[in-house]
Amino acid sequence: MAKSLDQLSTDQLEAELRRRERAAQRLVAKREKLLSQVADLDAELAAYGYEAAGGASAGGNGRRGSGRKRPKNDMNLVEALEKALKGKTMGVSEAAEAAQKLGYRSSSANFRNIVNQTLLKHSDVFKKVGRGQYTAK
Repeated sequence: MAKSLDQLSTDQLEAELRRRERAAQRLVAKREKLLSQVADLDAELAAYGYEAAGGASAGGNGRRGSGRKRPKNDMNLVEALEKALKGKTMGVSEAAEAAQKLGYRSSSANFRNIVNQTLLKHSDVFKKVGRGQYTAK
């Protein structure tokens, strides 16, 4: 049976504190990674015009866990990309920059990836004309 904390020596207590600190640091890193993934999914859902499911963090205060506020856009990402690509052929990075120049705002660190997925999933609106090159139909 394990000793209770009051039966441990100072060295043993210090070792236990270090072990718990390392475990806590691993959990914090894991939490940050998961929050980042949730934020990426929220941004991806927003690109399709959907609000994030629930919208409240575990604390129940109505805020997202990351504290990041989603920008409001006058048009969704598909509309912005369609407008940017109308009569033009662009790569994914160029299309992402063009959409942002048209006023589309995103707080995503992976906005280029979201644009790429949007171009691929909306083949009814966008046409792939070459490797990594797209135009609006």
